[in-house]
Amino acid sequence: MGMIWELDFYSRPILDENQKKRWELLICDSDQTFQFAKNCSGAEANARWLETALNEAKEQWQKQYDLTDNTRPEKVRFFRRAMNSIIVRGCEAAGLAAIPSRRTFALTRWLQERVEQVYPYEPGYDPALANPPTLPPPAPEPLPPALRGEQWQLTAIPWSELNSARDWGLPFGDIPSLALFDLEPDTPIPGLIIYSQRALPLAGWLSGIEPAFIDSISTPLNQLILETGASDRWILATLRQSDLIKEAKAFMEGIKDSQNLHFLAVQPSPTVEELSGFWLLCLDEFM
Repeated sequence: MGMIWELDFYSRPILDENQKKRWELLICDSDQTFQFAKNCSGAEANARWLETALNEAKEQWQKQYDLTDNTRPEKVRFFRRAMNSIIVRGCEAAGLAAIPSRRTFALTRWLQERVEQVYPYEPGYDPALANPPTLPPPAPEPLPPALRGEQWQLTAIPWSELNSARDWGLPFGDIPSLALFDLEPDTPIPGLIIYSQRALPLAGWLSGIEPAFIDSISTPLNQLILETGASDRWILATLRQSDLIKEAKAFMEGIKDSQNLHFLAVQPSPTVEELSGFWLLCLDEFM
């Protein structure tokens, strides 16, 4: 049972009997063992309707796992920036903590499944409505000076090594259910390790900003970027040497070969094997 919920509340490419877009609330836990779906009209799509639906979802979740009435998920992750106000207000009214985050790996896969296998077969489906407008990403910011590492390294580990990752006893980190992904045991999972004398504070700060994925940009400079929260972007490294640019390009190619999976780790130094933080990341497309 996952104690973290993942939520999406948005219009779908389906017209109702009034020729208005239908809205849908999707909730699942991080293990995708709990799923809740509920529709409403555009006129009903507000924080009050969401509060009522969230309370209904809570009751189903508690009943499914035989939980007490006061048991609540630790937090509710949502990735859709445009819905921030409604989702935060609806969750607060239902007594839930809403966290902007693209660490919605279970939800993203469920939503993609519905896009491919459910919505096209619904009455009123209109593929022309399938792509909502996207907000431009903000410019990446430098990491706070006190949290910058002294060194970093691109590396890879086999997928099989992650089977025990949830038992590593890490001070900070987040590893989603590996059952969401289908990879051969020897598939290399690319990763970036940050070495820092302030490894614990750095890992703690990273834990609070919801690391989503690592990406690269080439203008105005070649940089590795850490995407966090719903839209935040941080500069991990500026690449000025041709060999580092080549290494980063190979790293990004490796991510494509591992179903977009990769990792971010924090370690005190290359000679200290203990990790202060570890996050499995996924360069997903968010709808």
